[in-house]
Amino acid sequence: MFTGIVQGQGQVLEIIEKSDFRTHVVSLPAEMLPGLALGASVAHNGCCLTVTAIQGQAVHFDLMQETLRVTNLGLLQVGHQVNLERAARFGDDIGGHAMSGHIMGMSALVERIETETNTTLWFGLPSELAKYVFNKGYIGIDGISLTVGQVDADRFAVHLIPETLARTNLGMVQPGYQANLEIDPQTQAIVGTVERVLANR
Repeated sequence: MFTGIVQGQGQVLEIIEKSDFRTHVVSLPAEMLPGLALGASVAHNGCCLTVTAIQGQAVHFDLMQETLRVTNLGLLQVGHQVNLERAARFGDDIGGHAMSGHIMGMSALVERIETETNTTLWFGLPSELAKYVFNKGYIGIDGISLTVGQVDADRFAVHLIPETLARTNLGMVQPGYQANLEIDPQTQAIVGTVERVLANR
C-alpha cells in the first residue's frame, strides 16, 4: 500500500530492452535507500514496481508488457524524472489517501493555469473512469494524492500548492503530458456496491 505522498524524484539512468519486457535503472534519492532490499515495493509515478537489484543509488526495476502498455512508464526515456514512494509500513502517517499502486488508466493534461499564487491543472476525464471522479473526491495522479477541485463533462481539475509543485513532476509538466490515474479504492468499492444494489432492484 502507498499513501500518495511522494518522497522524492528519481532519474532514469538506463533502460534495458528485452522481448516484451524492460528493466529501468533509476537513481533513488539517498534518503530513500536505508532499509531498501530486493523484493521491496517502490511506486514509480504511482505504479507499484519491485526492486530487482541495488547498486548504490542505482536501483533496478522490471516492467512487464502490460505495465508498459497501461502506464506512462512505457513512455519514459533516459534522463526523465519519476515520482517515487516506498511502500507504507504499519504505523506510518497516512498523509494522503490509501493507494494500491495499480494504475487504472492514463489521462492527458489539457490545460495548465498559473497565477502568482495558484496552479490549476485540467486533465481529460476517461469515460470509463468518469463515474468515480467527483468534486472533493480523492484521485491519484502520477502517484500523488490529490483532491478533485472541479469536474466538467470530459475533464477534471486539481489545484496544487507550491510544495506539491516543488516535490513532484507536476511542477513542470505541460499540456499533452500523459499522467497515470488511480481511483481511490474506497470510492471504487462504494460505486461498485451501489451499482450492484441498483441492478438487483
